[in-house]
Amino acid sequence: MTPAKPRIVCIVGATGVGKTDVALDVAERVDAEIVSADSMQVYRYMDIGTAKPTPAQRGQVPHHLLDVVDPDEDFNAALFREHALAAIADIRARERNVLVVGGTGLYLKALTRGLFEGPGRDNALRADLERAAVEHGVDHLFERLERVDPESARRIERRDRVRIVRALEVHASTGRPLSEWQREHGFDDRPFDVLGVALERSRAELYARIDRRCGEMLAAGLLDETRALLERGYHAGLRSMQSVGYRQAVQRLTDLIGEDDTLAAMRQATRRLAKRQLTWFRADPDLQRLHPDRVDAITGLCARFLDGR
Repeated sequence: MTPAKPRIVCIVGATGVGKTDVALDVAERVDAEIVSADSMQVYRYMDIGTAKPTPAQRGQVPHHLLDVVDPDEDFNAALFREHALAAIADIRARERNVLVVGGTGLYLKALTRGLFEGPGRDNALRADLERAAVEHGVDHLFERLERVDPESARRIERRDRVRIVRALEVHASTGRPLSEWQREHGFDDRPFDVLGVALERSRAELYARIDRRCGEMLAAGLLDETRALLERGYHAGLRSMQSVGYRQAVQRLTDLIGEDDTLAAMRQATRRLAKRQLTWFRADPDLQRLHPDRVDAITGLCARFLDGR
């Protein structure tokens, strides 16, 4: 008889939807610890712009995979899977439940369905693409990706140079889109029995929350936090510093955009990020979709699942 797989709950959703508050409430009620699945919260010194849980919230419920690497270090889905598997094993060894919480769909997919390594690396081709990114800009490469692999372009952040270069490299070296290779992979390495809960609000409600949160981040000191990062030597070209919020803060600090334009640019970029996340999660038929205000229903669903009912 095949042993039962460990059960974990994944609470997912777009940026600003309210994952943190829901996860804290659920975790306390089902005796769980939280594993963050956020590609930005892994970076040290980047707290305000990543909406990282506060020290008080971390004291309320133990969190894992926060502050894992410095802003100039590489971090990817493979490293996330490695760290997350270790954290989950540690939590379960202490006989506590696991909530995986975040909005980085690729990380969640790598953890729950396995990782696609893809065709081998072509160093010469990758170097050519990196040069093109420097000479013509990341937007130029993204537009190329939209033409040759629109499915991947819908899932990849427009400023995510690393993933854009990799997708173009795969297409150029094999003649086939990365998305096609990924469909063939099947993602059948499923180490857990998973309950996936997607938190959803109306688009108007979500965007209003995003607009408000961007203002709160600036009021809380995002510009000062970004200035401190630059003073530590983390330059504006780093992948971490090109992320939503920090990119606009750098532009403000270097007088590329004005004060009012900073907030407008942050709101627009965050809405675009949320739209991509919504597209990703709505393509997953296994997710159960609930409004974040329905905490009692979400908790009941998670409790029954974790108890094997």
